[in-house]
Amino acid sequence: MVKVPIYNLDGSKAGNVELPEVFSTPFRPDVIHRAYIALSSHKLQPQGRDFMAGKKTSASTYNPPTGRGISRVPRVKGERNPRSGQAAGIASVVKGRQAHPPRSEKIMRKEINKKERLLATASSIASSANRELIVLRGHKIDKVPSIPLVVSDDLQSIKKAKDLGSLFGRLGLDEDVNRASGKRKTLSGKPRMRGRTKRVAKGPLIVISEDKGVGRASMNLPGIDCVLARDLSVLHLAPGSQPGRLVVWSKSALNSLSKPLMEVVGRLAS
Repeated sequence: MVKVPIYNLDGSKAGNVELPEVFSTPFRPDVIHRAYIALSSHKLQPQGRDFMAGKKTSASTYNPPTGRGISRVPRVKGERNPRSGQAAGIASVVKGRQAHPPRSEKIMRKEINKKERLLATASSIASSANRELIVLRGHKIDKVPSIPLVVSDDLQSIKKAKDLGSLFGRLGLDEDVNRASGKRKTLSGKPRMRGRTKRVAKGPLIVISEDKGVGRASMNLPGIDCVLARDLSVLHLAPGSQPGRLVVWSKSALNSLSKPLMEVVGRLAS
């Protein structure tokens, strides 16, 4: 396999490391997309409406419904009441029911084969070492010295966002971090009503074997995500099902990938 340099926190080289076999996985955008859709559906929560919503009324249709000079819709019974005579109990009227309400019994979760999911993860990891795919995804990597970018395990012990930002500057990642922070957008309308108040671009992904503080430090940098190597998935490596995310690896993270993932890679190589 190919050897890539390891960088210290001051930006200097600290030797070389051989990339694991997973970085030679064939590029499969179709499998990556399928896995992303399936895994994204696991976040959805079933919802429904009360079966009697909009129907709790005395409204009924006149019999016969014609001959009165008014529309043939169910109307509330009674007299000398503001609601009397108003249409109710059907869709498309004031305070009426929904035409096609969501149902809680609908199956929203999409399934995917285990080996297919692992293949998608392996292909996404390999895509993170392809400069063309990284640039195509929008990342700024003109100053990045090496792809994939491997840093010593001291990366895992950084506890301040300021120190992490300085490290990104020394490694040539400052342009991409600024790109992500500059694309923060405050949403309005339906997304904001439903809790999606902001949209932030995706910046570099930090992959580590053990979190000694860098996880909290990365939370204060917009667009930066941090994940353990054993928890890697397509959701981290290919946001929006588009592979080629810029990844910063710690040295030990390269050898901490999950065992089932490496077994799938081994079968592909054999």
